[in-house]
Amino acid sequence: MQCGAGCAVRAEHYEAMNRRLTIRLSRQSLSFSTVEGGEVVYEPYALKAGMSAAANMREALRTATMAAERFERVTVLLDARVLMVPMNMYSEEDAQLLFSHTYTAAEHRVVVSHVLPELNAVAVFDVERDLRQVLEERYGQVRLVPVCAPVWHHLYRRSFTGMKQKLYGYFHDQRMEVFAFQQGRFRFQNQYQVREQGDVMYFLLSVWKQLGMDAREDELHLSGDVPEREALTEGLKRYVKRVLVGNPTGEFNRAQVTLIEGVPYDLMVYYLKGL
Repeated sequence: MQCGAGCAVRAEHYEAMNRRLTIRLSRQSLSFSTVEGGEVVYEPYALKAGMSAAANMREALRTATMAAERFERVTVLLDARVLMVPMNMYSEEDAQLLFSHTYTAAEHRVVVSHVLPELNAVAVFDVERDLRQVLEERYGQVRLVPVCAPVWHHLYRRSFTGMKQKLYGYFHDQRMEVFAFQQGRFRFQNQYQVREQGDVMYFLLSVWKQLGMDAREDELHLSGDVPEREALTEGLKRYVKRVLVGNPTGEFNRAQVTLIEGVPYDLMVYYLKGL
């Protein structure tokens, strides 16, 4: 059976209808990315100081090359404050109240949720109201996801390798996410603002002690934009024998997205492992 020009047109239409855009936004950076011809295309955008996230996004949607293209599905990875709730304790009606008891409430922000079924948890986080409005005006319905979600999923699956307990530290945007898993769910999850090696060591070793982990047998895994990598590793090894620092290029066999300058680890994992 031969396929003429009509089939080609329909194939192009199908591809266009299924194009997906991923926007990653933090306090320090904004980027647009998608997959074209099996490879990730990445477009960073320089945020303007003194402008709100919504104003920066509005300007980016007006000027960025990728923002002018048509996409049927849009996922927004947000660097946000997260409250992790066990799935069996989650109620949409109570999410706002729980979040406001954990973090200082702000009138210009709204609370949203992202379900993590594999981890038996729901990530409750907040987003600037005007930012969500800007995105929805441009794209309609968008999927809002905490920036660390791909990393949680990926490292959860890797946590089953070996018999040792593992504590994870993921670094991005001057923030450290610390988490551990046990019996198919989060054992611990928290976020910390870190600016120097001393802060990192204090928080990591405090959590290590809190969880009662073995300094000689259990493992501490660091990934992402690890600050002062060599000095930090050396310092931690004075207290924890097994400190492992990830190398995404080697971990993912030199996959194309790992070779693109500036792509954060969470975005690499998002494209290589999904959510």
